Amino acid sequence: MLVHIVTACMMALVLATAMPAAAQSWPARSVRVIVPFPPGGGLDIVMRIVGQKLSEQTGTSFVIDNRAGATGVLGAELGARAAPDGYTLFTSAPEFSINPSMRKLPYDTLRDFAFVTQMTSGQFMVVSHPSVPAATVKQLVALAKSRPGQLNYASSGAGGINHLAGELLQSMADIRLTHVAYKGTGPAIAALLGGHIDFMFGSTTGLLAPISAGKLRAIAVTGARRLAQLPEVPTVDESGIPGYAVTGWYGMYAPAATPAEIVGRLNAETRKALGTPDVRENLDKTGNEPVGSTPEEFATFVRTEIAKSARVVKAANIKAE
Repeated sequence: MLVHIVTACMMALVLATAMPAAAQSWPARSVRVIVPFPPGGGLDIVMRIVGQKLSEQTGTSFVIDNRAGATGVLGAELGARAAPDGYTLFTSAPEFSINPSMRKLPYDTLRDFAFVTQMTSGQFMVVSHPSVPAATVKQLVALAKSRPGQLNYASSGAGGINHLAGELLQSMADIRLTHVAYKGTGPAIAALLGGHIDFMFGSTTGLLAPISAGKLRAIAVTGARRLAQLPEVPTVDESGIPGYAVTGWYGMYAPAATPAEIVGRLNAETRKALGTPDVRENLDKTGNEPVGSTPEEFATFVRTEIAKSARVVKAANIKAE
């Protein structure tokens, strides 16, 4: 019996010391970062900025793997089922917290992931093709009321945050629009630039450049305050739709069983990267603010976002297409 007790104690000691050792040796090879949307979208751009700094800090490549599909569900499933060794990470946009209210998922949003950190916060913009005869929200609403169902708006996917933003505007302004879903923000912006779509709700990340170049018209921002980069552009709330607010965020996760020490190292390295002047400057150019929360804070935040999204989806009667 004594031999068994001693053996068990030795095994426990080995396991206890193995975890910190794993964290100390991580990363020993390149790290795959799943971005569940096509290249060129907001999350993709932000993760490439942060990933480059993580590569510099750790001396190991953080390789972006774009896996678009089902409004982020495909990438999330891959992330949840990956080996929990710190070499496959998953990143998300607000769709991660909206999807539980929209569809049956092949993973559990809260149990199948280790929450690393909320990387950034931001908001969205209502932008139109210059040919659309509406330069303000009031003009856009009036145009929609004069042409019910004829104005179309693009989103990065059915059931995504951009879709939710459009449905919320329809509900609050009592108008009827036609929703056109694309497989990511990049393709949606391309369609808008080509004049195939009248307007869209999109992340500031991919829209500031074409707006500055005069290729798209900024009508309003969706958050509670104006965007520092475009202070002349009003919020939807102050444009005649009081109470309207849709904000965005990007986060990082690992598979659920990833050792806490590795999650802690990931959190520390990411927060360090977000705090560097060049990363902050590059994120500012995209309209994103660094956050860098703890794993516990991020998990609480996502739970709150899931509940908030559920209320909005129900109130606006939003359906996945």
